[in-house]
Amino acid sequence: MILSTYTRPRWITFDCYGTLIQWDEGLLSYVRELLERKGSATLDTDAFITIYDRHEHRLEQPPPHQSFADISRQSMALTLDELGLPCEPEDAEGLIRRIGQMPPFPEVLAALKWLKDQGFQLCIVSNTDDDIIAGNVAQLDGHIDRVITAQQAQAYKPNHQLFLHAHQQLGVGIDEVLHICASPHLDLEAAKSMGFRCVWIDRGTKRKPLTDYTPDATLPDLSRVPDYLRGKGWANE
Repeated sequence: MILSTYTRPRWITFDCYGTLIQWDEGLLSYVRELLERKGSATLDTDAFITIYDRHEHRLEQPPPHQSFADISRQSMALTLDELGLPCEPEDAEGLIRRIGQMPPFPEVLAALKWLKDQGFQLCIVSNTDDDIIAGNVAQLDGHIDRVITAQQAQAYKPNHQLFLHAHQQLGVGIDEVLHICASPHLDLEAAKSMGFRCVWIDRGTKRKPLTDYTPDATLPDLSRVPDYLRGKGWANE
């Protein structure tokens, strides 16, 4: 199926963490505190996060579905064990609480307001649990119309099931959606194989785009989204 790149989307969907919410910054801050608490402040925080991500992404894919909270607990225990550090229940519980407190990027609220003023409907599609993301959504000034989570779909990105569930719940086809994300190996992977339109937000992290896929646009942050949509003829100003 060849989609028209000129059709104005009814819905704009977003990845949450790293796109709207400061995931890397919040995770790095928590890991620094965790290692300092364990007397291991000299350990490489980037290495810790790399190990943690590896365990998290592996645990997300096999059935049966596990909650994001349970995956976080297992990932924390496996990471600390791999690094030869003791694991206590509070290590993971503290991270789970911190996720919901992570704030939006500075430009996000203004961008979301502009999109709502333009008549777009806005939805988050996220690899998380409902109760975890609730704290993040509460910081978005009521601009988000729907939130679709892995808990609801019983599947994690890049599994198509999460996006198919989202499109079904929104009552749209993939030609009526524009997805905006910062995750190349989760969201861009799904966009490549499913064919939905996708804008990649490249915030200058160590994440690299897929070598065999080019998104519809690459922008440095959400402040550039209005100009992109104006250029497509999808804005009213």
